[in-house]
Amino acid sequence: MSGAGDARFMALALALGRRGQGQCWPNPAVGCVIVKDGRIVGRGWTAPGGRPHAEPQALARAGAAARGATVYVSLEPCAHHGETPPCADALIGAGVARVVAPVPDSDPRVSGKGFERLRAAGIEVTTGVCAEQAMADLGGFLRRESGGRPHLTLKLATSFDGRIATATGHSQWITGPAARHMVHGLRARHDAVMVGAGTARADDPMLTVRGHGAVRQPVRVVVSRRLDLPLMSQLARSAQEVPLWLCHGPDPDDVLAEAWDGVGASRIACDLVGQQLDIASVLENLGDCGLTRIFCEGGGGLAASLLQAGLVDELVGFTAGLAIGAEGLPGIGALGLERLEAAHRFRLAETRAVGGDVMHRWLRD
Repeated sequence: MSGAGDARFMALALALGRRGQGQCWPNPAVGCVIVKDGRIVGRGWTAPGGRPHAEPQALARAGAAARGATVYVSLEPCAHHGETPPCADALIGAGVARVVAPVPDSDPRVSGKGFERLRAAGIEVTTGVCAEQAMADLGGFLRRESGGRPHLTLKLATSFDGRIATATGHSQWITGPAARHMVHGLRARHDAVMVGAGTARADDPMLTVRGHGAVRQPVRVVVSRRLDLPLMSQLARSAQEVPLWLCHGPDPDDVLAEAWDGVGASRIACDLVGQQLDIASVLENLGDCGLTRIFCEGGGGLAASLLQAGLVDELVGFTAGLAIGAEGLPGIGALGLERLEAAHRFRLAETRAVGGDVMHRWLRD
């Protein structure tokens, strides 16, 4: 297979893997394509909940045609016994001739061992194909497995002049129905939706996915140092149906902590920096809990903290064709920048019209 052919089929495997984003944590969202004589004979992606993995699904579809075929998988096949047998062993047993994968798995139970097992069985292994895109798709999983943090997307919906609400706090609806539908789709592609305490108090949000069929609902994460959130909110009333995690300081009020435990919320104690929650500690703790992709929807103070700490991997903005004026509320809190050069610049990846609004997506270099 030519290099161009490898890139083409790997791009398809990556696209299939993205179908599982938000639906299979703590496992990675992996895609797999099996090709024989230039024809796709099997394909699969990580199932909701994390199992079955992509490779056994693709092998089942390929059947006997997998023997002597080339397998394109968007992450190194696993080599350890968990709840299912190793995918590397399944590929060996199927008699495939070649495996192409962009990057090794950072899980120490796998890291390089899957490739070693395949090579020991006489299977040709090619790595590095579409590695940059694989790192973008799986960065949160790979970072988390090596002691880092989840991938973080920061979303802002603003007026043309960069405001998220009027001076009185009224914010429904700055963007139109098409943009709001897209936001629900973005929620579905992340493991968790995160907001600050101010947004939870002001908007009383549900933070669930609606209008996209039957999906695994994301974890709702609220960052609240004191746990001073309304116990009659939609979040509290639904905590036993849809997971609600509260990130708070190391010494929460005992009465509030007991009340949130009583409604079914999970609490995560995080470190402080001065009088504020250490946002890096928040993300590290969420990664330790298995999250790989987090979608942050504000508010301004939380957004500013994430940007100041250099923890934002992706910006998604929705701009509406209306102006609110200087008295309106800004989307991001003060960053304390004295010089423009200190601001981190993101790289524009996509821009398009969504209904009557404009969506623009930016990636961290």
